Amino acid sequence: MVTGSVFSAMEGLNFQRFTRGLTENLEPQVRQHLKNVYATFTLAGIAAAAGSYAHMYSTLVGAGLLTGLMALGSLLWLMATPYDGKNSPHRLALLGSFAFFTGCNLGPLLDIAMIVNPTLVMQALLGTSVVFGCFSLSALFAPRGQYLYLGGTLLSALSTLFWLSFLNIFFGSRLIYQVNLYVGLLVMCGFIVFDTQNIMEKVRRGDKDYIMHSVELFIDFVAVFKRLLIILTEKEAQSQKKRRRD
Repeated sequence: MVTGSVFSAMEGLNFQRFTRGLTENLEPQVRQHLKNVYATFTLAGIAAAAGSYAHMYSTLVGAGLLTGLMALGSLLWLMATPYDGKNSPHRLALLGSFAFFTGCNLGPLLDIAMIVNPTLVMQALLGTSVVFGCFSLSALFAPRGQYLYLGGTLLSALSTLFWLSFLNIFFGSRLIYQVNLYVGLLVMCGFIVFDTQNIMEKVRRGDKDYIMHSVELFIDFVAVFKRLLIILTEKEAQSQKKRRRD
C-alpha cells in the first residue's frame, strides 16, 4: 500500500512537471493552435485508415494511378485554397480526401506485410506513434527555434536520397536501397522535430492555418510509417526464410 502510494505520488508529480513545462514553454495562442493541429491530424489519420481498409477489404476503390492523382489533386487544391477562417469545412473535406487516398495508396504495402505477418502493421503503427510522440515532445520542450537550423540540412538530405533512389532504378543496388531506406527514416524523424517547431514559429508570426500545418505532420507520420513497415516486413521475411532453411 505504501509503495503504491509512493508510485502514485511520483506519477502525479511527473505529470505536473510535464504540464507545467508545456505551460511555461508555450504561449496560450500556441497551445490552442497545437490542439487544433493535432485534432485535425487525428482526423486525417482516421481518414487514411479508412482508405487503407477500403483498398484491402472493398472492391469499390483500390490503389493505383487514379488514387495517386486524386491524392495529389486534393493536396494541390487544398494548398491553392487560402485559409480565411470561414472555409474550414471545405478545406477539411479536401484534407480528408487527401488522407483517404493516401491511405488507399498504402494498400499494396499493407497487403504484403499482412501476407508476411498480420501483426506487422500494428507493430509499425505503434512504433511510428511512439517515434512521432517522442520527437514531437522533444520539439515542444526544446528552447524556441533550437531545431529550425535543421531545415536546410534535411532538405538537402531528402534531395540526395531522391536522386539516389532515381539512380538506383538503373543500378539496382541493394546497398543504395538500404541506405535510402534507413537514412530516409532518420531524415523523416528529423522533419517531425523541424516541422513541429516551424509550426510554432508560424503561429507566432500570425499564421493560423491549422489544417495545412496538420498536413505537414501527417506527411511526416506516413513517411515514417512506410519506412518502418518496410524494414519490419523485410526483417520478418528474412527470419521466416532462415527458419525454413533450418
